Amino acid sequence: MTILHLPAAGGAQEALTLTPGSLPTSDSSRWNRIAYAAVHVVSNPLADIDPWLDVDIDWDRTLAFREYLWDLGLGVAEAMDTAQRGNGLDWPASLELIRRTAAAAKAKDGAKLVCGAGTDHLAPSPGLTIDAVISAYEEQCSAVEAASAQIALMASRALAACASGPDDYVKVYDRILSQIAQPVIVHWLGEMFDPALAGYWGAHDHSEAMDTCIEVLRRNAAKVEGIKVSLLSAELEVAMRDRLPEGVRMYTGDDFNFPELIGGDGNRHSDALLGVFDPIAAIAAAALTALGGGDNPAYNEILAPTVPLARHIFKAPTQFYKAGVVFLAYLNGHQDHFTMVGGQESARSVLHLAEIIRLANAAQLFDDPERVAARTRPVFMARGVEI
Repeated sequence: MTILHLPAAGGAQEALTLTPGSLPTSDSSRWNRIAYAAVHVVSNPLADIDPWLDVDIDWDRTLAFREYLWDLGLGVAEAMDTAQRGNGLDWPASLELIRRTAAAAKAKDGAKLVCGAGTDHLAPSPGLTIDAVISAYEEQCSAVEAASAQIALMASRALAACASGPDDYVKVYDRILSQIAQPVIVHWLGEMFDPALAGYWGAHDHSEAMDTCIEVLRRNAAKVEGIKVSLLSAELEVAMRDRLPEGVRMYTGDDFNFPELIGGDGNRHSDALLGVFDPIAAIAAAALTALGGGDNPAYNEILAPTVPLARHIFKAPTQFYKAGVVFLAYLNGHQDHFTMVGGQESARSVLHLAEIIRLANAAQLFDDPERVAARTRPVFMARGVEI
């Protein structure tokens, strides 16, 4: 029996018995949904760098995690916000990541890969123009296509900073989508994930913004494979899903309400492109197998315990969710350290991490309780907490 004495509010400690998880067998050949995990990166803990300023990726562990996801049947969504894009991972490092992951995907039969292209090498400034945003998008899209990868067209902080209204968004997306070779997945990332994206599509009201987004998709439906919506609102996603042009998929990015959105309403459903599928990958694979086999009760039963965990990892301020994702990868043996790009391992408190352990344990996420305990202790001791 493995017991941790985890810190709780007010300075108390609570004993937690860690239990090994047990999941049904997964079989991706039975899936009736497309599912991507937006994946994290692992920083090199021995690099002689200033981590707030420089990036040094642990390539072995980073690429090994992508292999693990592919082996489960999940697709990889690379160089997006879960990989700390715009939160420590710059464009040069992102491009190297895209190239290496694309090469690994080519060597892996059936591996699904989509890679983020945006404008993050273009800093918002008072003199920024729409034409500069277009040029920045063109540069990154060309680089992703040169790596033989599908594009996830990311939301642009620079566009949000300089656009005068909805027409500027239509102009930019029309121009970019007219040039791409393979249909893309457009990503609408909400301000809860990135405050700099408030007012995207030219409106602070999400329903008004949706009108512009739908117009862009309608005008460019032949060049859009799907839209990933990350607004943490099931109602908004369902409303938008019902309005999508024929042939355009909805990819849920809702890490709060994903089971019901993927499960669907009997008429329509969302596919998945989720950051939470990184830490719960094996559970997600088992649930998708049940759903594909027509066993909806089992699907819901498998995923239900992961929802409280997801809501805690992605709680406000949501942009710091990556710390919880990487912490769980460390506890589950996917890497041998808890070192993040930009020093973001410090972005969440000890109490937050302790609650992640409780909720992950309840969701049967841990396959080796002794390893979890052994890896938790040094992290907490470094923050002055004996467990």
